[in-house]
Parts: sequence; C-alpha cells; structure tokens
Amino acid sequence: MANKTLYVGNMSYSTTESELRGLFEPFGPIGDIRIIGDKGFGFVEIPEEQMEAAIEATNGKEFGGRTLTVNEAKPKPDRGSGGGGRGYGGGGGGGRRW
Repeated sequence: MANKTLYVGNMSYSTTESELRGLFEPFGPIGDIRIIGDKGFGFVEIPEEQMEAAIEATNGKEFGGRTLTVNEAKPKPDRGSGGGGRGYGGGGGGGRRW
C-alpha cells in the first residue's frame, strides 16, 4: 500500500501532531506527520487510495479555529548547484525589474 503526502496549511500555530493524526486517522493508517515549526502548516502521509477522500473531507474545514487548506503535497524543487535568478529573468541586463 503506497502512501501519498498531503500538505495541510492554515493550521493554528498550536496544532499538535496528535490533533492532526486524529483528523486524518479516519482515512487509514497514518505514516509520517511533520508540522513545520510555527509556520502554520505541515505534511501528513496517508494511503494513496484515501487521498482524494481525505482532501475532500478536510479542505476548507474549520480546525483549531482556522479554515484548513489541504491538497496533495508537491515535491520539493531541486535546488541543484546552478541557476540563480529565481525565475525572475535571470539577472544581468535583460531581466524585468520588480
């Protein structure tokens, strides 16, 4: 059984791992849960076949006094060693200035 990772945003800063686990346990065995410091978001691993149901049931739901944003987590972009410019036109002479 493969797991998928959900992004859970707009959480109360006081949300605990056990509270988040309780919210998502109805959708199957929970894998890893990561709450990102005091940023108000985290990640929850759930069974892949339950992902859509979990998103539908929790996205927009009030939890801890806040309205949650729940969707499939996007993979981290590869920061690699090259690049620069952060997608704003590459720097130098031709890029648009913000």
